[in-house]
Amino acid sequence: ARLLSASEDGTAKLWSAETGECVRTYDGHGGCMNSAAFSFDGGLVISASSDCMVRLWRRDSGECLRTLEGHRECVNTAVISPDGAWALSASFDGTARLWSLNSGDCIRIMAGHGGCVLSAAFSPDGALVLTASEDDTARVWNAASGESLR
Repeated sequence: ARLLSASEDGTAKLWSAETGECVRTYDGHGGCMNSAAFSFDGGLVISASSDCMVRLWRRDSGECLRTLEGHRECVNTAVISPDGAWALSASFDGTARLWSLNSGDCIRIMAGHGGCVLSAAFSPDGALVLTASEDDTARVWNAASGESLR
């Protein structure tokens, strides 16, 4: 089994759960790495950083496959959709963004919170997005349209 950590030194590390040893280091962000997460199939790693970027990595080789740029402030978290086609990021700029992992393009910007977006997650089927903000609200969004549903 493998575990993943994100660090203030701008790296993420892949750890062996059995030995506690660092197996791989993902390095390339220009600021504190705020989060790192596996894709559902475990083959990819996504990271979010205070450098306003999201990066997609191949888990085993550590190769950076894509850099997603567009947020204007620190990115708090990023996750990959259950089908592996999309990335979702949440930022201090008050938005969540939906990205195509195939092209690297920002497909949707979900704005409407009155403060920074602290976290974002996909529903199990990937059709909905949930965001939570420092404005003490959570919102549910249609991932396909970007419409706020609640």
